[in-house]
Amino acid sequence: MNKGIRLFIVCSAFIFICCSNSANTGKSVKSINTQSSVQLTPLTSTIPEDVQDYYKSANGKKGAELKTAMSSIIYNRRERQYNDLWSDFKRTDVRSDGKIWDLYSGITAYNPVNKGKSYKKEGDCYNREHSFPNSWFGGNIQPMYTDLHHVYPTDGYVNNRRGNYPFGETKGERYKSERDFSKLGKCTYPGYTGIVFEPNDEYKGDFARTYFYMVTCYEERLADWYGQYGEKEGVRQTLDGNTYPGLTEWQLKMLMKWAAADPVSQKEIQRNNAVYEIQRNRNPFIDFPGLERLIWGDRRNIPFSPANYDK
Repeated sequence: MNKGIRLFIVCSAFIFICCSNSANTGKSVKSINTQSSVQLTPLTSTIPEDVQDYYKSANGKKGAELKTAMSSIIYNRRERQYNDLWSDFKRTDVRSDGKIWDLYSGITAYNPVNKGKSYKKEGDCYNREHSFPNSWFGGNIQPMYTDLHHVYPTDGYVNNRRGNYPFGETKGERYKSERDFSKLGKCTYPGYTGIVFEPNDEYKGDFARTYFYMVTCYEERLADWYGQYGEKEGVRQTLDGNTYPGLTEWQLKMLMKWAAADPVSQKEIQRNNAVYEIQRNRNPFIDFPGLERLIWGDRRNIPFSPANYDK
């Protein structure tokens, strides 16, 4: 069958299924960002043609070997200075309306200049958030400290309320941001009962793929982080101290669930491409939606093929 016809049939079927689901549930495939009118539509497309060879050394690998192969590919990058991130955010995290894309608050509309000021409440300013807390790897230690794949601009007040708590699911009895966008409280996800920070549903997949990137890119450092900083809040609740799987059982199951429920969006693809232009490395979990299944999940016995990837 002609490739163009095949693609048309697949896309048509996908659109039909999504429309049917929306009609039945009353919800869109992925909600519209509460801060703008940008539609976050799940995509099955992967990497730009000009970087097709980027992942070729991972071809044929599976499971733990695939994770290690990906680590070797994505670890090398151009190292940024901490102050560079302010200007970098203008390329990676500006919405179509010119405002900063805030993943922690649903009420902000920051101009890029509204950065790093003192704050007393949600909506005062945005700052640089290490979604994978920097205390977990020793503070301002490079190259993790300025790695844009996990550093996002977020509301300063909400960021402060999150602290270094691990991601999780909660009723938010300790804190809820405006409109209940983000929450802090006792974990309700099986496997952990401590305090966790829960991001909004529309960004849970973004953060899941961020964490998959971190434990893959820096897999050789995980044991050191676990050993040296394990007493820090969130470390041993998130990391298992091993190269593979890298994440604790409950955390991995939850993040896999988040990634499946909140598929890769156009926003993530555009950000991944922008980060690649800046620091010259990529997040493969965005380039290959569902890659986590080949590394940790139900497809880990299937060899990876970047040229013929099928989610």
